[in-house]
Amino acid sequence: MLLLAIYGSPRKNGNTDLMTEAFIEGALSVANVDLERIYVRDLDISGCMACGYCDKHGVCVQKDAMAKSYPLLEKAERIVFASPIYFYGVSGQAKLFVDRSQALFMRKNLNKSQGRLIAPAVPRKGFFLCAGATRGKRLFDCPILTARYFFDAIDVDYEGELCFRELDEKGAVRSHPSALDECRRQGTQFVA
Repeated sequence: MLLLAIYGSPRKNGNTDLMTEAFIEGALSVANVDLERIYVRDLDISGCMACGYCDKHGVCVQKDAMAKSYPLLEKAERIVFASPIYFYGVSGQAKLFVDRSQALFMRKNLNKSQGRLIAPAVPRKGFFLCAGATRGKRLFDCPILTARYFFDAIDVDYEGELCFRELDEKGAVRSHPSALDECRRQGTQFVA
């Protein structure tokens, strides 16, 4: 089984990175998993140009670092996507990555319209991890919706999320009474 971890934070070793590592630790403890990591902060990718090329061809016209991510997004059986909250949304880097995944959605639609839609050999599942600095009642509404539609666009079933409030300082998640244990436990269940 291929587990793809998408690190959507611009801050290396920050709260969502630590949450993702705990999630992966749980997954690796119970299953024979091949692991791939994408650090979105390290990708040199441009924004979607809304040029319509992928609508007609099923691939993105841009030739940048996103090209290496597409095959992983297509073949991973499990995907964990993590991002901090920035203005009640995922980070700009994470949103850029999600937006550029439009090419895969358009490929799916193109194949479907041409009668070539191929269902995944095994059910694919996605999970979202998120950390926010404030206590806002609706803090996670928008990022969860973004994650749901991201997974839907790439033919991955949304399995759920873990979101934690009041994690602002780098590494604050280590002081949370249960967050990292919950991430480990959820990683274990995610690959079972």
